[in-house]
Amino acid sequence: MKWFFLFFGLFLFVTGTGLSAQETILLDWDIDSIFAEEPQESPEDEATPDTDEITVIQMLNRRSLTFGASYSFSSSIYPGWKEPPWNSIGKEDENYSNRNTFAWTPIVKVRTSFDLDAQISRVFGVKSTFYFTIPDSVSYFRFFLRDFFFDYNLFDTAFIRGGKYNLKWGISPNYGFTNLLARVPKNIPSHDSFILKADIPTGVGGFQFLALTRSDLTGGTRINRRNIGVGGKFNLAHRKFDLDAGAFYHYEMPLRLFLSVKTTFRNTELYSEGLAAFDIRKDDEYIEAEGSPGSSGAFNFGFARDFLNDKLSVNGELFYNTEGNSFFFSPRTDFEDSKISPFISGLNIALNILYRFEGRGNPRFFFRTLYATQENSAQLTPGIRINLWSHIELYFAVPMTLGSREGYYYTNPVIFDRENNPRRFAVILLLTLSGNLRYTHYF
Repeated sequence: MKWFFLFFGLFLFVTGTGLSAQETILLDWDIDSIFAEEPQESPEDEATPDTDEITVIQMLNRRSLTFGASYSFSSSIYPGWKEPPWNSIGKEDENYSNRNTFAWTPIVKVRTSFDLDAQISRVFGVKSTFYFTIPDSVSYFRFFLRDFFFDYNLFDTAFIRGGKYNLKWGISPNYGFTNLLARVPKNIPSHDSFILKADIPTGVGGFQFLALTRSDLTGGTRINRRNIGVGGKFNLAHRKFDLDAGAFYHYEMPLRLFLSVKTTFRNTELYSEGLAAFDIRKDDEYIEAEGSPGSSGAFNFGFARDFLNDKLSVNGELFYNTEGNSFFFSPRTDFEDSKISPFISGLNIALNILYRFEGRGNPRFFFRTLYATQENSAQLTPGIRINLWSHIELYFAVPMTLGSREGYYYTNPVIFDRENNPRRFAVILLLTLSGNLRYTHYF
């Protein structure tokens, strides 16, 4: 209880002096996606095609070849501590050397990606993206495949996409429990997703059906019933609300159903989601791995609103989860390899605040709070983002963990050092120089 009041006291102090959030390039959430903001671009990056005599639909269907290239040079330092300064070192840390208590980690990263988008005919298109980074996680130079998929328009009735790419379901920017496509089985290797899907529009909504696997197809793994999942969802985009309902099933996981709805009431966006999970397999192998068959679920309620002429944005959410032994997949980033993490359970609270200052550099102060009430665990991240000059951005953030040493955010912190040791209190300074080019030739 003492920690509970300390937490809210600290929260009121920080929100009175600044704001917070977590940057997508280094941490595991994106402040721009939470508040539906577009990244800032320099005027020289923008290109407007000549469409005086050609409609937008004609441009999209016209045979073309688009080449894109993006470049990013980043330098960062984030000194961090295994234990926050307010935590004492316990007996479980006696075998931990002093050098692992504190780490000063400088990083220099260079990344280049190449996109090739070919509209072969009115109904058939292909896109591929390759990239490389220096330094890399391996000892030799190599390209990585990011996206590689095709699009096919079947009689303007079904729109088919197949290949390697990411797809997201659900609404919540804080707890993606309805993003069923990111769920993975326990103790089974998982990789980037390969998806075959069909979108079928119907009036003001439509259906989507798909098959997904996270097997290592680029490494020669074959698809079978144990490593492929199937699902579908329905969308109804009504004038007063937007509704999604869907289901996904994988042989090694429960059958999961979800429902998402969002609406706007007096300039406030409201959203709510629900999930139900059913263990429909009852064989001995599944019971031994997952426990006795049963059912579980989760639900949330959230809001988002702008204040002060859109200078201040606030997002809050309550989330309750009774689904245990659940895991999700996070794709590879420039600073962290892909990973599988346990999903949080119990009652949880999220609050995100973003304030946009006027003037040079488009400075944004942000503050993010994630609090697991039943586990007495919290994660706080205050920070700032500034566009110093054209193409140059500065990020500063202080992710920290509060609460129980057995809590979710203590065992799953934001930052790990090069030796994969957790850093539960860190100071992050990141400077990036980035830009992109695109060229399209029409036939």
